Amino acid sequence: MKVLFIGPTLPDAERIAPGLNIRPPAIQGDLYRAVRDGAGIIGLVDGGFEYTAPVWHKEILYALSEGVTVFGAASMGALRAAECRTFGMIAIGAIAQAYADGMLVDDADVAQLHAPAELGWASLTEPLVNIIATLQRSDLPASLTPDLRSRIEAAARHLHFKDRTWRAILDHVSIPDEELRIRLERELKSRACNRKREDALLLVAAMTAHPDDRSREKPHWIFQETTLWRELLDRENAKTLMF
Repeated sequence: MKVLFIGPTLPDAERIAPGLNIRPPAIQGDLYRAVRDGAGIIGLVDGGFEYTAPVWHKEILYALSEGVTVFGAASMGALRAAECRTFGMIAIGAIAQAYADGMLVDDADVAQLHAPAELGWASLTEPLVNIIATLQRSDLPASLTPDLRSRIEAAARHLHFKDRTWRAILDHVSIPDEELRIRLERELKSRACNRKREDALLLVAAMTAHPDDRSREKPHWIFQETTLWRELLDRENAKTLMF
């Protein structure tokens, strides 16, 4: 079984990846349950945070110790892949590589506001990684000079991820001509680069091509069942007994 945790990064995942077991953005305990359910391949793209306990690194190590292949990309998956790559988690795409190389360091660079699943995971703000990728495009109009692009990027970095829309960003850049500001917003939206989606599609392709059998090869490290890990198991077992 191939399990993919995804939501707003690829809202049409059910159509694009019909052969994968699609599950909503992962929170703490979800990867453990996927392993318990028999997953041979796990793809982590989106994950909950702020109001929920995020995916725990220990769950990823547990999956790897059980021979499960774990891919990460685009969002929470890129963060965890960069953090767990030395243990065998596979980083996919430009965003994960940027975190691994230290070019990206802030978790909020991939964060964004979005609607719930019932409303199609519609994006409400722009993640910084997509903003930067858009500003680096070679086909932007001449009015977007290198200096202006730098000021737009600086404004985007200054804003909290919940406030990052193209309009809010441009409102924080000194553009005296209102018509120019409106035109720039239109141009940036029409040429917006969705780097997170691109990386998620690479992950889907990697998962689809990879056999879903668990590896028999043992990792070079030993999984330690710590007190906190046993507490998670107790919580998960208690949930199972309730149903």
